[in-house]
Amino acid sequence: MTYTLYIGDRTFSSWSLRGWLMLEKFGLPYTENMIGLYGGTMADDMAPLAPARLVPTLKTPEGVIIGESLAMAETLAERHPDAGLWPADPAARAHARWLCAEMHAGFTALRGACPMQLEHQYRDFEPSQAVRDDLARIQELWALARSHAPDGPWLFGAYSLADVFYAPVAARIAGYGLDVGPEAAAYVARHLADPTFKAWRAEGLKTRYDPYPYGENLTASPWPEPI
Repeated sequence: MTYTLYIGDRTFSSWSLRGWLMLEKFGLPYTENMIGLYGGTMADDMAPLAPARLVPTLKTPEGVIIGESLAMAETLAERHPDAGLWPADPAARAHARWLCAEMHAGFTALRGACPMQLEHQYRDFEPSQAVRDDLARIQELWALARSHAPDGPWLFGAYSLADVFYAPVAARIAGYGLDVGPEAAAYVARHLADPTFKAWRAEGLKTRYDPYPYGENLTASPWPEPI
């Protein structure tokens, strides 16, 4: 019984990264189909999945089409209760859902000013106050998560859907050289060093873009490689 996942360009599609991590990190069987997010074929590629219109989109083994990452996450957790997608502790699980919901609906300043790209680090990016406010809020939520499992490597100790949802946030912080505190910086570095994240990025870098979709008027430095 295999899922079918529809994703966009790996280097830029933050939501596609989330959809892929939901399946890949928890060992769920799937095949993937690429949607032409930057190739001009997105509308035609998505037409058979209507009314879904964005990536990622998931098709269950029974043929049910699911759009929206939160719906995908809850569906997979319901169908695979032993896979550990949510934290086992009820309080931690409630907070993990909170973090994912706030990420899904919020941080619009960060998302608008710093579109995810996994190729460069822009070192001379100057964040607005709204972006700084988003970063402060993100760090507040990460601290709440860490209070449940201060000794574990991920937000709630073991890797969970909360880490799935914040992986592209970590990529934005890295990709624009954004200033965060030491604990948040360590969490960002953990994502960059994660073999699964690195595999996603490496596959994305096989595709070259001319013109580059996010040609910021900024100085591009090499992507930060974690120690």
